[in-house]
Amino acid sequence: MIMCALGAHANDSIKVSAADLQALMQRVERLEQKAAQDSASLKNGISARLQAKGDSVEAQPMVNDKANAGKKRFIIGGYGEVTAKHCWFSNNYLRYGQHPEKYANDHYGEFDLPHVVIYLGYDFGKGWSVGTEIEFEHGGTESAIEIEEEEGGEYESEIERGGEVALEQFWLQKAFNRYAIIRAGMQVIPVGALNAHHESTEYFGVYRNEGEFTIIPSTWHEVALTFMGSTKNGWHYQAMFLPGLDSDRFNRKNWVKPGAGSPYEFKIANVFAGAARVDYTGVKGLRLSLSGYCGNSFRNTLSKSNAELDASAYKNVKGTVSIGSFDFAYKDYGVIVRGSFTYGHLSDAAAITQYNISMRKGSVSSKQWVASDALAAGLELGYDFFSLNRKLVEKKQSFYVFGRYDYYDSMFMYDNKPTDMYAWCGRHRAAVGINYFPIKQIGVKAEFSYGILKQGTRADGTRGKLYNDEPQFAVGIVYAGFYQL
Repeated sequence: MIMCALGAHANDSIKVSAADLQALMQRVERLEQKAAQDSASLKNGISARLQAKGDSVEAQPMVNDKANAGKKRFIIGGYGEVTAKHCWFSNNYLRYGQHPEKYANDHYGEFDLPHVVIYLGYDFGKGWSVGTEIEFEHGGTESAIEIEEEEGGEYESEIERGGEVALEQFWLQKAFNRYAIIRAGMQVIPVGALNAHHESTEYFGVYRNEGEFTIIPSTWHEVALTFMGSTKNGWHYQAMFLPGLDSDRFNRKNWVKPGAGSPYEFKIANVFAGAARVDYTGVKGLRLSLSGYCGNSFRNTLSKSNAELDASAYKNVKGTVSIGSFDFAYKDYGVIVRGSFTYGHLSDAAAITQYNISMRKGSVSSKQWVASDALAAGLELGYDFFSLNRKLVEKKQSFYVFGRYDYYDSMFMYDNKPTDMYAWCGRHRAAVGINYFPIKQIGVKAEFSYGILKQGTRADGTRGKLYNDEPQFAVGIVYAGFYQL
């Protein structure tokens, strides 16, 4: 542009002094710096909202029409993982049976696409916005129809690939100001660290952290009504009204996790629940969070009418699910520390176990025992060795070496008492690995983990190891990014 201007001046025989040329170049430089600062400010603003809210969809900006006239309103993004693992233990369904020694030398491997998510959001102005999220788990689903030559030319439908496709989020939101926002629709229930921070760049492991992922729904999404907001000094809050979980589908391995969502074309809402989350981010690099859930679950069923239940031995059974969780994250000086502790209680667990086991064959129930108490705790620590090199910091590259420890037990107590039933449901897990980020949005991960199953009571009455340990090596490539257009 400068050369074109000079060429035009030369043709008109206008002389440009050295001082004028220097002033013009300084002006251009200032304009370029300002443009770069504006771009960085926009990116930092998006990043700050993501870090404050955790869940990417929570980063939808609030728009004041006068202040934001002409600004970008469309948000596009997503996250996903490509993974591979080799396990030096069995995946046979009898590996936790009476003779686990038969499977002591088994091993297997897997390639997978655990989650591939596409997010689209739009800010209409005047405080109104919409967010949507479509998730493909394990590559989605595929089916085909074939004509079988060996069976007289019959048409046959076959499932060619397992997996799931789900509309994980679809909500409409009205922001009155930063302190008061109302949201309605399918949305994430941010109970626990994993539900609020489930993007693949928000944890060190190749796969999501096992503890919370095992005992509570993840990613937990329901149709809900939410009141939320934030303060200028770093407090963020959410309170939600939603349908309760369905106790028909609780089981020993995953506690109340299968009770979310619905196997039907609608969500049963015979009982209701509430959830809440509070985050504090007022200290640089630190986030402290409390979250919880409470609601009945037993009558959220189609198996019997309320009149039938009232006339039965289950008249007073409520199946109240109570979950409390604390989680935190600290990131500064090249260090990331994350941790969480989640504890859950189910009232009337023995009665629900008896009821589910008695359900007819082919029902939605797994017909299994379910615990009255379950827990999950985890801690991870990583250090970015690239933070020691100024050039690598300027390139926004990072290389973390990390360690993680988990303990979880989906059968921690039965009928309010400690139990050894299904001791394989409880375990310690230790892991070490690396995360390399050539750019902020893309990471390469490698991890070696070792699962040590909980001890239990042997047939001779002594306590000790009952099941085989579970070592595993995994690698993955992950992506998470969100952009305004």
